Amino acid sequence: MGGSLGHLIRAIVFDFDGLILDTETPEYQAWQRVYREHGAELPMALWVRCIGTDRSAFDPLEYLESLVGASSDRAGLLARRRAIHDEALARSSALPGVEQYLRSALARGLRRGVASSSSRRWVTGHLSNLGLADYFNTVVCRDDVERVKPDPALYRLATERLGVDPDEALALEDSPNGIAAAKAAGLRCVAVPNPMTRALPLDQADLVVTSLAEVGLDLLLERLE
Repeated sequence: MGGSLGHLIRAIVFDFDGLILDTETPEYQAWQRVYREHGAELPMALWVRCIGTDRSAFDPLEYLESLVGASSDRAGLLARRRAIHDEALARSSALPGVEQYLRSALARGLRRGVASSSSRRWVTGHLSNLGLADYFNTVVCRDDVERVKPDPALYRLATERLGVDPDEALALEDSPNGIAAAKAAGLRCVAVPNPMTRALPLDQADLVVTSLAEVGLDLLLERLE
């Protein structure tokens, strides 16, 4: 392709959880705390099944009940988990390099989107709190599709809304489920693992970088050649 790849990329599609904001580490830690309060442990090997997808892959509440007996206060358990998680997230900021990538993409004239297996309320609420909402041309969430990642529907819809062909878009992902979705939709994909996904198999991505802060957008596009 020579030096033309950077010009061929017309859009960047960001995953949300674990890529823009590390919601995954606090969520695992919150569940682990709830488990320990009930004398149980939540193995990382089970938890990673649901990273980048939905709870159909692994339901932490059902698993806790299988260990300690069914609870009549499911709402209470979920509220406890949410309180711990929300307290941790309130102190969080966007992951390193994310805002710089958005600025660089804007300066290059690239379209910008989000493709997330989470709910629209969750994603847009956090983007607003982080001061990033105005950077995006579209936000596609589980509310918009029948099947979430690893199904390619989220990415197909995101590129459609951005007005680009899939091979003109670059996906930024942190999990195997997300990478599988992006590649199946026809996008190029760069994996940016977080502490929860660093040990997972990410080799299906076109490129893996340790942090967006370590590789600027221009250099990243060059490396993809």
